[in-house]
Amino acid sequence: MNKASNYHSLFDSEIAILQQNACRCDDWNRIKASAEFDPARCVGVVFSGDVTLGDLSGSYTDKTGVTVKCGISNAHIHNCTIGSNVLIVNVGDYIANYDIEDNVVIKNCGKIYTEGTSSFGNGTEVAVLNETGGRAVKIWDKLSAHEAYIIALYRHREKAVRNIENMIMEYAVSVSSDRGIIRHDSTVLNCRDIRNVRIGPYSFLEGAMRLNEGSVNSCKEDPVFIGPGVIMDHFILCSGSEVTESTLIDKCFIGQGCMLGKHYSAENSLFFANCAGFHGEACSIFAGPYTVTHHKSTLLIAGIFSFMNAGSGSNQSNHMYKLGPIHQGIMERGSKTTSDSYLLWPARIGPFTLVMGRHYKNIDTSSLPFSYLIESNDESIIVPAINLRSVGTIRDAQKWPKRDRRKDTDKIDQVNFNLLSPYTIRKMFEGRDLLSRIRSVTGPVSASYAYNNMLIKGPSLEKGIQLYQIGINKFLGNSMIKRLENTRFRTDEDLRKKLTPDKSPGNGEWVDLAGLIAPQKVIDSLLEDIESGKLSSLEKIENAFRTIHNSYYNWEWTWACERIEQEAGKPVSQFTRDDVLDMVEKWKKSVIDLDKMLYEDARKEFNLSSRTGFGIDGGEDVKKKDFEQVRGEFESNSVVSAIQDHIKKKTILGDELIERINEIK
Repeated sequence: MNKASNYHSLFDSEIAILQQNACRCDDWNRIKASAEFDPARCVGVVFSGDVTLGDLSGSYTDKTGVTVKCGISNAHIHNCTIGSNVLIVNVGDYIANYDIEDNVVIKNCGKIYTEGTSSFGNGTEVAVLNETGGRAVKIWDKLSAHEAYIIALYRHREKAVRNIENMIMEYAVSVSSDRGIIRHDSTVLNCRDIRNVRIGPYSFLEGAMRLNEGSVNSCKEDPVFIGPGVIMDHFILCSGSEVTESTLIDKCFIGQGCMLGKHYSAENSLFFANCAGFHGEACSIFAGPYTVTHHKSTLLIAGIFSFMNAGSGSNQSNHMYKLGPIHQGIMERGSKTTSDSYLLWPARIGPFTLVMGRHYKNIDTSSLPFSYLIESNDESIIVPAINLRSVGTIRDAQKWPKRDRRKDTDKIDQVNFNLLSPYTIRKMFEGRDLLSRIRSVTGPVSASYAYNNMLIKGPSLEKGIQLYQIGINKFLGNSMIKRLENTRFRTDEDLRKKLTPDKSPGNGEWVDLAGLIAPQKVIDSLLEDIESGKLSSLEKIENAFRTIHNSYYNWEWTWACERIEQEAGKPVSQFTRDDVLDMVEKWKKSVIDLDKMLYEDARKEFNLSSRTGFGIDGGEDVKKKDFEQVRGEFESNSVVSAIQDHIKKKTILGDELIERINEIK
């Protein structure tokens, strides 16, 4: 936009042309214009208050190829600055108290205005997890999933939470204004009512019914789209997000790359990177990265989720009709619900668990990751570790990085996609040891075991111990091979030096802060820095999260080495070539055994029963041909071929390390 010094009071000749074009103003002295201003480009405009007008030359071409000249027609402009190459057409009521930058298009809108002083959604309290507000998160333009996780779930660190909230409120005050803004290259079409909304560059708004008290944080690399019928109050939208098709939003933060549509309804909820919500309803949820719900009858309420897929009719209860909606649920990363599933909060579901059926007791499976939670005759049955051998789990892990819709160079959420990590492997250790304890207490021969309002069948317990050990061996072997790659060893001492971890905070417990996997002691140190004032700004906190994310692989070996020593029963300072060779052989066997299980699980999708419904008007030959045309052949399936390639690559990798280790005399 032109600088204020380049604006002049209207010349009499310019006023005359404006009046000839049916433009009106009670006080023309309050209207300023740039040197390039062409009054002929204004037709049927009512000016009031203080208005500055830029160069209105140029033209706008819509998606169909129709071109119209820039300018203002049939609109009431009050207390606004208008940039260059702007097109404003048919504003039914008025545009008031707005700064409109260059190359903006506004057509067929009702009312766009700023009323009073607004922080544009910043500082809004969102009552996540607990509808009564006990875990409310104040939102701001660049709220990360990890920062929100601390605010909502680390209430025991009262000073840290209070300091972060104070920073957010300081930020909200800093962006507060009595003037809204529509940044350059934005398009606003057919929107009825826009009040106290800050619209970022390259935004595209079409057909929204009401936008009230919010920020649209769009950018050139990843524009925001708001579509027909949308109603949003007290919101923040981040770059690359899409909200459309009569979606209803109240008190929500919508992160980068999110998609909400098809009449979705959400209130008091947080949605972080690449979430998707269609048809259903969300109330007081913390939707960590990649939380997805597609079905009309699905309700997500008062829970925290991430990398989660909700089946049709999934539902939860967050109160027992006594003290109100005070209960919460935790579904750790990678969990899924099948159609018509139900969970009674409070409950906690471990990572990568599949929930089937309706569960009317309070359940905690957090120490049994990668399980099936099944309902049978009103009993909750847990099948530990079985999801480790599910090809669907592997497919999920492969698809998430590919489905990252974020194109903004400044990514707010630091997302770790690793299926096996110190966080999930720690849970496997817990699961293995828990199952062993249950067996030792109850006895080795039992039809079923009781645990946390659930039943574990005897064969499932034995299989769970075996599968957890396979997962543990695979991860620890992966970590060792990574540590020893590209290095030649002459002696055992060379080997020990390489295995000895660098000094790092990677040992101890690890946690998952809604996508960010990190050592607990690192997070504790971060909180101490926030409490002491060392991290005194939101920007410093977000930079700290980036540093933690980028340090993951440096710290992972420290943790893995600690567990390797526990499994081996001696420190790596005493390891010999035989210890390493033993671990590599265990790793090779675990990788191949697990991949074979995945291979056989994938084969089920190609068996005879899976062909039911194919070849509708033919015999077996037609059924087979029809199936292969639609699904393809088993061996050529992308997931199946990936499993086969994985077996080959890992075998070669293990053999190569064995060859190098055998060079040690």
